[in-house]
Amino acid sequence: MNELFVEVANGSLTKFGEELCGDKVEVVRGKDTVTIVLADGLGSGVKANILATLTAKIAATMRSKGASIDEVVTTIIQTLPTCKVRQLAYSTLSLLEIDRFGQAYLVEFDNPPVILLHQEQHQVQSQSREVAGRLVRESRFQLAEGDFLALISDGVVHAGVGAVLNLGWQWQNVADYLERMVKAERRSVGRVVRDLLDVCENLYQFRPGDDATVVGVSVRRPVKVCLFTGPPMDPKDDEVICRRLAEFDGIKVVCGGTAANILARCWGKEARMEEYIDEDIPPTAVIEGIDLVTEGILTLNRAVEMIHRTDSDGRIPNGRDGASRLARLLLEDCTELTVLLGQRINPAHLNPQLPVRLGPKVQVIGELVELLQKRGKQVRVEYF
Repeated sequence: MNELFVEVANGSLTKFGEELCGDKVEVVRGKDTVTIVLADGLGSGVKANILATLTAKIAATMRSKGASIDEVVTTIIQTLPTCKVRQLAYSTLSLLEIDRFGQAYLVEFDNPPVILLHQEQHQVQSQSREVAGRLVRESRFQLAEGDFLALISDGVVHAGVGAVLNLGWQWQNVADYLERMVKAERRSVGRVVRDLLDVCENLYQFRPGDDATVVGVSVRRPVKVCLFTGPPMDPKDDEVICRRLAEFDGIKVVCGGTAANILARCWGKEARMEEYIDEDIPPTAVIEGIDLVTEGILTLNRAVEMIHRTDSDGRIPNGRDGASRLARLLLEDCTELTVLLGQRINPAHLNPQLPVRLGPKVQVIGELVELLQKRGKQVRVEYF
């Protein structure tokens, strides 16, 4: 059975007039399983936020320690109070676990059903049973490459109630809209989440009447990338790095003129410069056997800036310049990154006249690693 990579992104709208969102998302990546929890605290504001946070933390922590779902739900019900007026639990819950082979386990407790886009299927088939006096929906199913799931809080399906729409945005409408977005080209998981929340915000006429949260989950095949940048401290390691790249089974990237020259020399290949695409970004080069060759510190910095920008707008860079291509490769394709980082200092990078962002390459790589790890990608840096 082939291994799969689970990519997760989430976003929320906070109820108008409140400072804190009453929904909470927890994502825990174990050795073989990704656990995703969406909790929705009753009401809104600080109280709802605290209750949702407690619920999400309890569920994620207990499951990571091997507790059964019965123990998790019972603990949550016994820990949090129940509204005496409405006889409702003070927090709802969706818990989704996916292992590295795509086997999924889903538990839903008073949240809207999870949306699954798998061969036109929209809703997961579930069975209901009682746990500690509460009705819980439970499902087990197999995911495949290309599948997409969305966990949503009830603020999503309530969008537009009493304003643009009489009954709000119904679950099926949300599922149909998601399907159209997921099928569209060049949409990251983060972008799909952002677009869906934008629609909700419009339906609320930019004054959300409830907290609304969307968690997007994409299942795809793992893609390994090896990135070589910076000359090693000891020139004897040139051959070591070049051999590692030659033997690497995956996408190969070289950033930096010195690194490119080392590789070209070791491999006996020609490094051929390409034309400028963007006057602000150095041109790329071509070396036979390498998928992408770019300039070093300037291009890496711009790529990091582009990846940062996707946090706010979810847009994947679509330019043909080296920085856009590198950012797109790391965001869209890469699931596991190995960085071969040479630590020899380039004297030009010590120029005090350079912008602060153009610091040592090791600093830029550190920022890049942090950004990718936040997205659940596995990153390993080897220093030379």
